[in-house]
Amino acid sequence: MYTLKKSLGQHFLKDENICKKIVDAIQQYPHQKLLEVGPGGGALTKYLLEIPAIEFKAVELDTEKVDYLLATYTDLKGKLINQNFLDMERPFNERFSVTGNFPYNISSQILFKVLEWKEDVENVVGMFQKEVAQRVAAKEGSKTYGVTSVLVQAFFKVEYLFEVSESSFTPPPKVKSAVIRLLPLEKNVAMRDEGSFFRLVKAAFNQRRKMLRNAVKDLFDPEILKDEIFNKRAEQLSVQKFGELSFKMK
Repeated sequence: MYTLKKSLGQHFLKDENICKKIVDAIQQYPHQKLLEVGPGGGALTKYLLEIPAIEFKAVELDTEKVDYLLATYTDLKGKLINQNFLDMERPFNERFSVTGNFPYNISSQILFKVLEWKEDVENVVGMFQKEVAQRVAAKEGSKTYGVTSVLVQAFFKVEYLFEVSESSFTPPPKVKSAVIRLLPLEKNVAMRDEGSFFRLVKAAFNQRRKMLRNAVKDLFDPEILKDEIFNKRAEQLSVQKFGELSFKMK
């Protein structure tokens, strides 16, 4: 069989019903190309391979799992990439969807990789640590609302689909999990440019307990900082407000 590697954050799904729910969710929106991130022991993969009329690929860092998957699922030949997802090039030349039981130790980095590819990604259905899933879906005013919430929601609609108990995995993680969906917005949030927007959001939440005026003072001229909006804290601003504010930066 194979061994589980804690260093890679491996917690493999064993609950067939959860696997089927994820596969059902990914099929709710039509797509021709699909990438699975971290197939591990193949719990999801075996169902994904059965989806008709799609081009399927999977990326797995662990060579031992790659050998196991290729020996177990012969249909994976030529479709399995032995690489770190965070280092890979776009897997398809056209738009594609992404799914997976994402390794918890790199889940935020996976989201930022998706943001890099946002022009080509048409649907993401992924399993995250519950805390991360809640953070991605959080709205302004929530304590969990932060950098990840704003940056993802500037480009994607986030749907919090369902939660998954620890007992659905081998070995059981010490945290609960949740599955979310990302769908591209029909119109991205208006912003001066992505670099300015990202810089503003990160600066604002880097000192989230402070008033915005103090947290982002280096990014604006003194006259602009007199505006009342700077009396607020970062978590009080909507994604759209951050976008509007980016146009006033130095």
